[in-house]
Amino acid sequence: MCGIVAYIGSRDAAPILLEGLARLEYRGYDSAGIAVAAKGAGQGSGQASLKVRKSKGRVAELAAQVPARFAGKTGIGHTRWATHGVPSDVNSHPHLDQSGRIAVVHNGIIENADELRAKLQSDGVVFTSETDTEVLGHLIAALATEGVELEDAVRAALKRIVGTYGIAVLDAEQPDRIVVARNGSPIVLGIGEKEMFAASDVSALVRYTRQVVHLDDGELATVRADGFNTFTQEDARATAKQPSIVDWEEASYDTAGHAHFLVKEIHEQPTSVERTLSGRIDERFSTAHLGGLNMDAREARAFRR
Repeated sequence: MCGIVAYIGSRDAAPILLEGLARLEYRGYDSAGIAVAAKGAGQGSGQASLKVRKSKGRVAELAAQVPARFAGKTGIGHTRWATHGVPSDVNSHPHLDQSGRIAVVHNGIIENADELRAKLQSDGVVFTSETDTEVLGHLIAALATEGVELEDAVRAALKRIVGTYGIAVLDAEQPDRIVVARNGSPIVLGIGEKEMFAASDVSALVRYTRQVVHLDDGELATVRADGFNTFTQEDARATAKQPSIVDWEEASYDTAGHAHFLVKEIHEQPTSVERTLSGRIDERFSTAHLGGLNMDAREARAFRR
């Protein structure tokens, strides 16, 4: 399963992205990558540009390639499980447009990717990967013309997409925001103190915040350091979202000293069984009260499949 992590705030994004990606390792993946927006590194004075590192293999291998001076307060990261294209550095996310301005990470599958790729290539776009995701980066870049807000370009691009997606988009020319969107693949926002997070799984966020907002299908969010706003993909209508509190402890999302998650889960089985039975055992009558479908025998026998 692929994983997404994004950060915007006052801290350097790269360490937070790498730590979040490491917490998503249990989902399985074959490659990983990050992109951050770095001020003052562009062609013009004070202009931002994107720094990108991608690697086939484990997050630790990616982290080893990220230099100490990899500054940038806004960034996105991804762990990939190959669907379109073999596992490789080139096919790893994030994917950029030709100019290097737009970076995209994506969970899901774009079903009309071949059709869109052919149209973009006929317009002169040169592709560097075998992935369906790269199509989305080029589409957004083509629509993000001068004066167009990033969220508007993302919405317009998504209207041409057939398939499922959870995405995070970073624009070197608008580094004050990250745009995320969901359709069939989870995206959750994390609310911090003058910083914001986004991920495909709450496990990537619990070290930093317990306040989260889950996007619904067909919903986008613009995420800034001081907050977020959500809106519909269809007509950009604002939606109201109330944060919820994550009750799980941070330790629930790591290996707790075990070699990997499978071993941890094996050792947790006695405790899990105890919690499952808690409050359901009736010692007085030597029986158990288990909730469920609450059907009588006749209803149960009526099932044929």
